[in-house]
Amino acid sequence: MSVGKSIRHDSAVGHVTGESIFIDDRPMLKNEVLVGVLGAPVSAGNVLKIDFSEALKLDGILGIYTAKDFPHNKWGTIVAEQPILVDDIIGYIDEPLCLIAGLNDDVINRAKKLIKIEVEETIPLLTIDQALAAQKFICIATPFIRGEVESALKNSPHVLKGHFECGGQEHFYMESQASIAYPLENGQMEIHSSSQHPTETQHVVAHALHLDFSQVVCVVKRMGGGFGGKESQAAHFAAMAALVAYKLKRPARLVLTKDDDMMMTGKRHPCKNTYEIGFDDQGKILAFKTQIYVNGGAYTDLTPSILDRAMFHIDGCYYFEHCLIEGAALRTNQHSNTAFRGFGGPQGNMTIESIIEDMANYLHIDSYQIRRLNLYGTDSRNLTPYGQLVDNNVLPEIFDKLYKSSNYKQMASEIKLFNLAESGKIRGLSMTGCKFGIAFTARFLNQGNALVNIHLDGTVQVSTGATEMGQGVNTKMQQIAAGAFGIPASSVVMMPTSTEKNHNTSPTAASSGADINGAATLLACEKILARLRWIAHLHFSGVTSNDKDEFPPFVLGAVNTDHIVFENETVRHLLTNKSMTWVEILKMAYFNRVSLGGYAFFKTEGLGFDKKTLSGKAFNYFTNGAAMSMVEIDEYTGELKVLRTDILMDLGRPINPGIDIGQVSGAFVQGMGWVTTENLFYHQSGKLLSHSPTTYKIPNIQDTPREFNIELLENHTNTQNVLRSKAVGEPPLLLGASVWTAVKNALSFRSKNRLPNITSPATNEVILMELSRYE
Repeated sequence: MSVGKSIRHDSAVGHVTGESIFIDDRPMLKNEVLVGVLGAPVSAGNVLKIDFSEALKLDGILGIYTAKDFPHNKWGTIVAEQPILVDDIIGYIDEPLCLIAGLNDDVINRAKKLIKIEVEETIPLLTIDQALAAQKFICIATPFIRGEVESALKNSPHVLKGHFECGGQEHFYMESQASIAYPLENGQMEIHSSSQHPTETQHVVAHALHLDFSQVVCVVKRMGGGFGGKESQAAHFAAMAALVAYKLKRPARLVLTKDDDMMMTGKRHPCKNTYEIGFDDQGKILAFKTQIYVNGGAYTDLTPSILDRAMFHIDGCYYFEHCLIEGAALRTNQHSNTAFRGFGGPQGNMTIESIIEDMANYLHIDSYQIRRLNLYGTDSRNLTPYGQLVDNNVLPEIFDKLYKSSNYKQMASEIKLFNLAESGKIRGLSMTGCKFGIAFTARFLNQGNALVNIHLDGTVQVSTGATEMGQGVNTKMQQIAAGAFGIPASSVVMMPTSTEKNHNTSPTAASSGADINGAATLLACEKILARLRWIAHLHFSGVTSNDKDEFPPFVLGAVNTDHIVFENETVRHLLTNKSMTWVEILKMAYFNRVSLGGYAFFKTEGLGFDKKTLSGKAFNYFTNGAAMSMVEIDEYTGELKVLRTDILMDLGRPINPGIDIGQVSGAFVQGMGWVTTENLFYHQSGKLLSHSPTTYKIPNIQDTPREFNIELLENHTNTQNVLRSKAVGEPPLLLGASVWTAVKNALSFRSKNRLPNITSPATNEVILMELSRYE
């Protein structure tokens, strides 16, 4: 049985040996051209003139294209308002303005310097506060309201007011935005793209070039990382490559440099959230009122859905009897912010975790006690602010078990003694949790399909709408198919995702890639198995076939075939113990003209949330977890070290525990980076200055916890998902907040009864400046 085993990633050997093929590894064709992108020179303004006459004179420049060359220049996942190339109005600095087709990068770079752009510059809005003052909204969400929040606040023994602020985050995928467009006969176009959403890429390319969807095929073999940055924003770069291919009738390759990628693409949404919270002497939350503000950037992109998820997750793991949760997205002259692992959930969850840390400092009690007191219950206190039941709730079990296994109480006592010694270093400790809703909040996206083909040598090809970006979704599909047929996972090959085989796919996002496509894969396998069981039943019953007479046709449900099992490459009759090999039954089916292929469609049942009435089911289930982190700060430099992190995750019944643990560790470190080192620096003009590995600090091996313990909770109750598994991609990222709250805990030992007041990320500079306030 392949399911439940930690088999290696299906591309592990290729990645290690360098044989895995990414977009820019594809061999150049004889007449292929390169595409460069020139960005806008200011953050806001009107384009008056673009003069590229001198650039066109360069030997090796084949064409320069602007917005006017697109039949349709607008695109957008939710609202089609974003130009593929700037037309008249500039939304942000470095926004794609024109395309340069050339024979090599050198001549393209020289051409960029010769293009003259005349603009009328206007005053940009660069921050949430500026956009709020100007009342520039992308959207205002329907609030979540429960109980009587104002009266509950008025009657609370203690009330804290304030704001929580967190910065954006660069995706920093190893493979930049990349696409190759191959023009085909009859006006058709084949796009190879580093995209999480092949269908959207197909549609945006077709619309931009005024082609039918059926004339465009998008193929995704793999991505060198995605993290949400290629969910929507891969599409318009593919359209740029396609335009050049369409104009020149030659293959066109567009691969952004890391600098251009970071300057032109959106990030995680920065947030500035105000709050008012009422609580009693023990820290029980009595009322909670908050206003979430997110910086959406210049265009809508996925911002409304990201704002929704921030609101869905601002409760964290904690029950609010009386609450008012409001949200709004602001339009600024920054790159259009977009999906990023967690999709607004981390910003919401971290807000309440920060508030609880402040409550603990205010009451002079340990923050764990407050968290444990306010957890969602199992029999009561288990309804979210948006009306969904937290069923099969294991949060109390997770917190209790991690508290005990990590020796939290002893560590907290030791830290107090350590900090009293005043050695020049202070330590902090905190445990935070996550309750992450699994499903696309847009119901129609919760669908997928799979195509399974069995060959006569016993090997299998599987095609799904899931895209592989390193997270291991293909390996899980491989295991699901192998487990269904009772064959080794090595006999199953995952095919590139292609819109001609898997149409109308949803993006590989919302942590639902394995859920939706895995369920579709299993359904496709079961369709084939039903036919094969019929063949085996007839054979084991003594029915024969020959060139003249075939087996009777298969009729679904006509005979109970549960006694026919497929395992260890053998088909066996449980009652008679008769058996035949896997390959033998395939050949028997083939010679009796029984299909060895299967297509299946899957949709997640039971979903449907009405924002106006706050009724229905927003999520299929919740993935839960908790992390305990201990940090150490140098009081003279602000240097931060994470000494230890313990994580306990509820991932149901894992399909591949090894891959899941890898996802937990990677997500945590990425979340930790967001709240500690990853600071986006902008010039006062709006230009991003930290646009390379030399100026943007993602965590390295020295930043990871010195002691890092990860355990998966045994839980077989998740009947809502394929094989009782749970999604893993995004939820553990929320646990990175435990490092930031541990920093607040450490600072509280020097804050002289004041609440530590820091923003995220808590860089060394932020920590040092906060410490200087206490002198």
